[in-house]
Parts: sequence; C-alpha cells; structure tokens
Amino acid sequence: MKESSEASVRSRTIEKDSESYQWVTFIINKELFAVEALQVREVLKYSEITPVPCSNAYVSGLINLRGKVVTVIDTRIMFSLPHEEPNDNTNIILVDFNEEEMVGFIVDSVDEVVNITIKSIEVAPSLSDDDAKSGFVKGVTFYNNNLIILLEIKKIISHITPVIEDDQQQYL
Repeated sequence: MKESSEASVRSRTIEKDSESYQWVTFIINKELFAVEALQVREVLKYSEITPVPCSNAYVSGLINLRGKVVTVIDTRIMFSLPHEEPNDNTNIILVDFNEEEMVGFIVDSVDEVVNITIKSIEVAPSLSDDDAKSGFVKGVTFYNNNLIILLEIKKIISHITPVIEDDQQQYL
C-alpha cells in the first residue's frame, strides 16, 4: 500500500511540474515579453488615442471601444524605455482590470500565444530600485531559444491605477 501511495504522490508531482499555461507574447524595444492569455481580453491594432491632460506620463490617453472608455498605457514610458512612434505593427493589448473595466497596453507588436510549463519558469532577479516596479516581472523562461520576460499584469495594473475613495466615487 505504501508503494501505491508514493506512486500517487509522485504522479501528482509530475502532473504539477508539467502543468502549462498559455501566454500571449509581444515585443517591446526588441525584447520578448508575455502575459497570461486568460488575462487578455482582446488585441487591437493601434488607433487614435485621446490624450488626458494632467495624467501620468505613461498614460497615453483614452480610446472608445464599442461604447466603453478604455485607459491606454504606453509600456515604453512605463518601463523607462526610449519613445518610438507607433507603426503598422503596433498593437494595444486589452486586459481585464475588473469585471467592468479594461486597460490597454501599447506594445511594438504581438508575437504569438505559447504554452509554458510551470517548471520552466525561473525567478527573475530584481532589476529595479523601485520596489513597486520590481514586482512587475513574474519570472523568465526560454521558448524556442528566446528569453521571455513574464509580466505580472495584476501588479502592473494595481501600480498604475489610483485608489478611489468612497466619497469620490459618488461623482463618477
């Protein structure tokens, strides 16, 4: 009976180690990044963005998506990378912020959806002096000999989204 129990535990461990998730990969500044596919609502071609006065530098502005207003973030500015004008390859990745809202992230181009096993993800070294931004990276992995930086989209959104006090919500 003991052997059977050990085999069962070993089997579950192997299944857990080989468990994989789908990730949407994209390019920013010639580097490959990814976010979990379940968090991506939609990918759009870059289109005109309405600027918002007095907003943070990384907030490009707003778009109207089928009657819903979506805040769009410039990932290059957020990651302190050089500015580049949008081109035909530029996309906006829409991710769920909450049940009712989405946030868009401008990327140089969307690459593909890949399956990444949990065991292939390595912990990323802390590369930022900013404690908030250092949590943006969930880990790194290699896929087809390319390094992919896996982003923690929920931490990014919580960093860029201000907390609205209850008394302020009544005016929204």
